[in-house]
Amino acid sequence: MFPVSTDPAADDFPTSRVRTRAEAEAYVASVCFKHGPPRLMGIELEWTVHHQDDPARPLDTAALVAALGAHAPRSLVPDSPHRPLPNGSVLTVEPGGQVEVSSRPTTSMSSLFTVVAADAAHIARRLDREGLVLGEQGTDPWRHPRRVLRVPRYAAMETAFDRIGLDGRLMMCSTAGVQVCLDAGEPHRIPARWSALHALGPVMMATFANSPRLFGAETGWVSTRTRTLLRTDPPRTRPSSITDDPAGSWARRVLDTSVVCLRRDGDDWTAPSGISFAEWIHGALPEPPTRDDLDYHLSTVFPPVRPRGYLEVRYLDTQPGEGWMLPAAALIALFREESTVDEVLALTSPAVGRWVHAARQGLRDRTLAQVAEDVFALACRLLDGPDVPAGLSGRLADFVARRIAAAGDR
Repeated sequence: MFPVSTDPAADDFPTSRVRTRAEAEAYVASVCFKHGPPRLMGIELEWTVHHQDDPARPLDTAALVAALGAHAPRSLVPDSPHRPLPNGSVLTVEPGGQVEVSSRPTTSMSSLFTVVAADAAHIARRLDREGLVLGEQGTDPWRHPRRVLRVPRYAAMETAFDRIGLDGRLMMCSTAGVQVCLDAGEPHRIPARWSALHALGPVMMATFANSPRLFGAETGWVSTRTRTLLRTDPPRTRPSSITDDPAGSWARRVLDTSVVCLRRDGDDWTAPSGISFAEWIHGALPEPPTRDDLDYHLSTVFPPVRPRGYLEVRYLDTQPGEGWMLPAAALIALFREESTVDEVLALTSPAVGRWVHAARQGLRDRTLAQVAEDVFALACRLLDGPDVPAGLSGRLADFVARRIAAAGDR
């Protein structure tokens, strides 16, 4: 979502063959954690798409293509001009036909929210003309997963994930989320920001869980989307380790993760099962990997917080209407100032690691509910400033209070 700027350190690495694991790890660390003062922010919004007259009916791809028009990505319409949305956001389509609006990076929360809301409304109007509507939950509550995008990448991923179970197809075709993108920060602050985003994850997830149904029935999880992601391919999708060296730990993880796509001529990009990128470097496959192959491999690893030069926060379910503003505003406010990041770390320490509790129980977990009260009170205080949409602090406070009260009544 953020522009990928050239890192001088990355220029020292060859663009052709990746020769050693140490070289690959150094490259991953340099491109995934870019340093600088935290300034920029961005948002990516995903929705499942449904027919207004029958949301359980399989999505008509022709209707989706007609609705998106010149904004359609080339993965869906190969000869599309793929024009930006009116306010500059980019529209993409996920494997099951979910639509995604990705903002440009900006330094202003008010500007960001105005732009994203306008571009989302533009897409909703276009879909409405074709009898389609945006979904309002983090999973498709009714339909079985069905892939709309017929491209080699997703066919190969489907093959790899099918060896594990159904969750990979569900993740690709039936889930939708709110993603918030934040700068990684200055070198000496990256470990704290990384730790705080992970410690906050279960609290945010529990508070904004919005995917209790699948195939027309309750699943017993308040965030079925998170359950699906965690089960898709755990080495690829589980939360990352919290260490004093996030870049090094991430690089090792990436190199030890199996390859799911082997780009080649033709439509078959299927990779042999269980070969890690490190093993590829060491000769497990006939042709040695290139730096481009490593860049592509990075795009196939997707934990709840993913470093992409910036930090992509991926642990939030889609929210109804403009409800996405509440978790997005809280995250942005809590990570704007480094002193606040330290306060977040202190407040969220009881919630560290409670990912499954959050996905299954939400705020019925009393530890998460107590931490939510404290951390969102802090966020609301921070949202009382000039670069905040009017009334957002009060809306967030009311939402959190209602969710905590509702969970306590169950």
